[in-house]
Amino acid sequence: SAPGTVSQITNASNVIIQAAKQSGTAVVLVGHVTKEGSIAGPKVLEHLVDVVLQFEGDRYGGFKVVRAIKNRYGSTNEAAIFAMGEHGLTVVENPSAALLAERQNADGSVVLATLEGNRPILVEIQALVNPTHFGYPKRTASGFDLNRLNLLIAVLERRTKLQLSDKDIYINVVGGLKLADRAADLAVVMAIASAAAGRRLDDGVVVFGEVGLGGEVRSAQAAERRIAEAQKLGFTKAIAPHSGLKTPFVHDVRDIRSALITYLKT
Repeated sequence: SAPGTVSQITNASNVIIQAAKQSGTAVVLVGHVTKEGSIAGPKVLEHLVDVVLQFEGDRYGGFKVVRAIKNRYGSTNEAAIFAMGEHGLTVVENPSAALLAERQNADGSVVLATLEGNRPILVEIQALVNPTHFGYPKRTASGFDLNRLNLLIAVLERRTKLQLSDKDIYINVVGGLKLADRAADLAVVMAIASAAAGRRLDDGVVVFGEVGLGGEVRSAQAAERRIAEAQKLGFTKAIAPHSGLKTPFVHDVRDIRSALITYLKT
């Protein structure tokens, strides 16, 4: 077969897999990802192997995350977090504390209680809102899906009457993490509103919840674990959707309008 063809990759992989089974040896095949973040090459290779792990993170620093994309022998809801130092990669035992170590509670800054796999962590969401100097406002997101950001901006404008059509909006997830958690919606919305209004959240507050097109705040999975992680780090309040948890720590919000009116301060 010609080099790099699907048939060559399939045949070579089958030979390696057969040798691994006969010798009882674990074999690691290393590949690379495309600019879009997906694994390069034909999908047939992913179907042949038992486990697919993806190693991701900011190339210029921050944390590195290993995620299980496929696992025939265990859960894919697991993630390991590492930091690159002078002695190589080391496991981050308390990523929440490390991610928030240099945080300043200014406007546009919100702490999100999220999940990396099954692991709850706290991460800072930063927003910057400036008047645009061009005909079309710029929207940029680092660590957050840009299409989701545009959707949340549209909901924020429609449901709260906040004027953002003439504003450049920048979102940053501190630490180089990439969020896929829909419960990050409320934190992003509150960070944008905080930056636009020049108001900040109270100290000791974490936020999580999915935002719908009607502006409603929807429930998030594993709320108990998110709350426990926040309490462990000394936070005193969680702004979150109604979950049935009877605890003074959680302040229920039904929609983004009431959340912004109640919890943003000068």
